[in-house]
Amino acid sequence: MITPAKLFLLTFISIITIYIIVFGQVKTFEMIKAEYLFILALIPISFALLFFKYKLKEYELINFNKNNTFSLKATIGFFIIFQIVDYFYEDGWIGMISQWFLYWIMGVIALLLLETINHFKNYQLIYKKR
Repeated sequence: MITPAKLFLLTFISIITIYIIVFGQVKTFEMIKAEYLFILALIPISFALLFFKYKLKEYELINFNKNNTFSLKATIGFFIIFQIVDYFYEDGWIGMISQWFLYWIMGVIALLLLETINHFKNYQLIYKKR
């Protein structure tokens, strides 16, 4: 079964490969560099997740996110809708694919936030019992 982490790694490699083919290395680097604030947002979220993982490493965790999953059909549907909108508002094909990295970063942020919130809820549950 493919995990979200593996899926994000596979899509990252695919996005970068397509960007280099379509835009070249220099333009690809510039596009990634332009999203630096979103990339920097990953740092505090990652630290928070690591903190909770460290604090909860000896405990069995409850998965509060088990009911918060999107189906693959819904995910593809959202992606197609965003692609159609981007195609018209971002000046065609090139503008549309230039948004892929931003979507990828937002997906990683959402995944990390869901995991951090799950660990935080476990942390509250465990440390309130004490």
